[in-house]
Amino acid sequence: MFELLSRITEVLQGMLGSPWLWLVVLAVAALDALLPFMPSETTVITVAVLIGPDLPMLSALAATAAIGALAGDCLSHGIGRRAGPAVLARLQRDARGQARYAWARRQVDRNGALLIVAGRYLPGGRVASGLATGSMGVCWARFVTLDLLGTILWSVYSVIIGCIGGAGFADEPAKGLLLSFGIGLLLMGFIEVARRLRSRYGAQPVPVLDPGAVRGPADGGAGGRAGRGRAHLSKVDR
Repeated sequence: MFELLSRITEVLQGMLGSPWLWLVVLAVAALDALLPFMPSETTVITVAVLIGPDLPMLSALAATAAIGALAGDCLSHGIGRRAGPAVLARLQRDARGQARYAWARRQVDRNGALLIVAGRYLPGGRVASGLATGSMGVCWARFVTLDLLGTILWSVYSVIIGCIGGAGFADEPAKGLLLSFGIGLLLMGFIEVARRLRSRYGAQPVPVLDPGAVRGPADGGAGGRAGRGRAHLSKVDR
């Protein structure tokens, strides 16, 4: 297996001067915002390991990855803005859906910046971030500003991880890849543990409605329906 990895790295090293490799980095970084199985971080780390301690090339790699990621996130956000109203209308057909929407709205208002900047470090986080903020109507200026910060941090982080492996095993890039992937897995594991701890001890639960609190037509007619609407719509929706 190590022999196969060494051969793959040799082939990839021969492609470093080709513009096609940079287009692949750009495309994979963009598509990962819609297709979470795309290995955007793995691609950036691999190319960084092969480049080694070449600062101009590493800077170009970080810029290419950041541009691709920003383009993909904006596309995901745009899809959320276009498709979101219809989805939200279906979600709010009943009182339970209205309560869940109000809860989701509060989470985006309260943690929107963290979701946009750091969501990409979680499995499927980029997809959820773009679609959720788009469907909830987060304005373009705020989204692009925060996402630009997030993509820059992500691309620099990925390049640094690859650079560590490339510098540690300059003559053996296959070992450098293994080292960088190991570091990346440890960091992702730490982030996931921190997320689970925060979810367990700090997050607010999704609201569960008391069926007895919802008045039906038999209990109050039109007045009951109006009262139900007032009880579960957030201020934003009014």
